[in-house]
Amino acid sequence: MMKVLVCDPISSCACDSMRNAGLQVDVMDTITPEKLLEVIPEYHAMVVRSRTKVKKPVLDAGSNLQVVVRGGVGVDNIDVGYADKKGVRVLNTPAASTESVAELALAYVFALARPIVQASESIKAGKWEKSKFHGTEIQGKTLGIIGVGRIGSVVAQRAAALGMIVLGYDACAVGAVPFMMLTSLDELLARADYITIHIPLTPESHHMINVESIAAMKNGVRIIDCARGGVIDEDALYEAIVAGKVAGAALDVFETEPLPADYKLVQLPQVICSPHMGAMTAEATERIGDEVAELLKKYQKESF
Repeated sequence: MMKVLVCDPISSCACDSMRNAGLQVDVMDTITPEKLLEVIPEYHAMVVRSRTKVKKPVLDAGSNLQVVVRGGVGVDNIDVGYADKKGVRVLNTPAASTESVAELALAYVFALARPIVQASESIKAGKWEKSKFHGTEIQGKTLGIIGVGRIGSVVAQRAAALGMIVLGYDACAVGAVPFMMLTSLDELLARADYITIHIPLTPESHHMINVESIAAMKNGVRIIDCARGGVIDEDALYEAIVAGKVAGAALDVFETEPLPADYKLVQLPQVICSPHMGAMTAEATERIGDEVAELLKKYQKESF
């Protein structure tokens, strides 16, 4: 019998589905790194989302570990290269959270256009500062999408329906992509009123948004990152907002998570943020769980 450790939350229905297929499933979705090292030798498979890190110490301790399933798109919380050397397969569920992440990115477009978050905080502080919260319309504005895969393509479709002009850049894109015009990165940076990022963190994409690329953007640009921390040089973004080059930023991901106590970028009133919650909807959680369950049931059938 394959023993599965669920380290981060997935739907209870998914766990029941795996149990009904003959897998032993133990849910420890608040497990600490220290406790994980103690218990992982017992398990053949582990399920993680973005919270749990599967690096060398875990892979070394997992003497029976055969497969790690990441519920979500990115696998940067897993040392995939070392897992491969250890003979541990790494699987993920790239499609399950597409809609949820795309909708968060679009919610952030609206929240940067109209300072809803700041206005709400002002009222809760007992103020009535109506004249302070002028916004802009998104109709007719240009949205630049860096990364036009599953999520970027959905963002493009929804943004075009809202009347935005949509530009897309992707080094891997081949041929036309619906609802947008593919451009060079330089053209996208120069023309976009809003820039939203939907690419994985790789050595090539690390700090893609930096001092130089920000300088190439329009004055007053607004930047959204619901992809991966590390794509943006956060110090450069901070300086650009303070200088007025960047009018606002919306961040769901950060280079260091959780954030340090003295993290200065999120103290700026022009920055709105969330704790890496792009896939945290009821629907995405259910789809992720379903995909995880199917992957592990298939793995058991093929390997046990």
